[in-house]
Amino acid sequence: MARHSGGQGWYGKVVGAALGVTLLATGASMWTAQAGAADGPSSEAAAPAAPSGTVEKVAATIAHASQAGPHGVNLTIDDGPDPVWTPQVLDVLREYGVKATFCMVGTQAEAHPDLVKKVVAAGHRLCDHTVSHNTAMDKASQTYQSQQILDAERMITKASGGVRPMYYRAPGGAFTPYSRKLAASRGMRPLGWNVDTKDFERPGTEAIVATVRRELPNGPTLLFHDAGGDRTQTVAALKRLLPQLKADGYIFGFPVR
Repeated sequence: MARHSGGQGWYGKVVGAALGVTLLATGASMWTAQAGAADGPSSEAAAPAAPSGTVEKVAATIAHASQAGPHGVNLTIDDGPDPVWTPQVLDVLREYGVKATFCMVGTQAEAHPDLVKKVVAAGHRLCDHTVSHNTAMDKASQTYQSQQILDAERMITKASGGVRPMYYRAPGGAFTPYSRKLAASRGMRPLGWNVDTKDFERPGTEAIVATVRRELPNGPTLLFHDAGGDRTQTVAALKRLLPQLKADGYIFGFPVR
């Protein structure tokens, strides 16, 4: 999720005990500029996930562009999985034939492995969103950053039944050069966003839809959430946006690797 005040955010209270043991760019209207040197080209087939044990070489720069090309849109879903909201998001994605990237918190994946497996089985991709969602981790030691990233990778891979995360998204965008290089060394491309829908703040379905329509020219990667509170507005906004964007000629894809 985007950086909000309050350090660890809502996960701070939920996973405090678990920590003891685990210790953008503005582009042209169709973002052709983003597919250039900053993110790098990708010839990868649109496979949904990476099997355990496979570590593909990826860049350490923060990805924004879409593998779907200049008309591509990357739908990213953060902070889950959640037993109430993730199934509803999956239902909407299935209804409209859209694939997404799920940026999962390690403790949530560990608690709900059935949902992680459902995400993978539906053809979506996984993203490491750390163990405890500490949005101030860019101020923490390299040892802490390593534990947060690698422990979450392990939790998500185990919960998925052996499918590894293909991306790493720092909570609140709190990347560091060290964390980006570490993630890339594990085959996880650092993943940013272009449009923060602000759905986490529950501004209303109309406001979420309006934010996407207004800011989509900034770039293709959209940030939504499927955990952290009542996500009724998120689900409703997705039901409106997905068919609208398809009708406008956009193609839903995955972020570049």
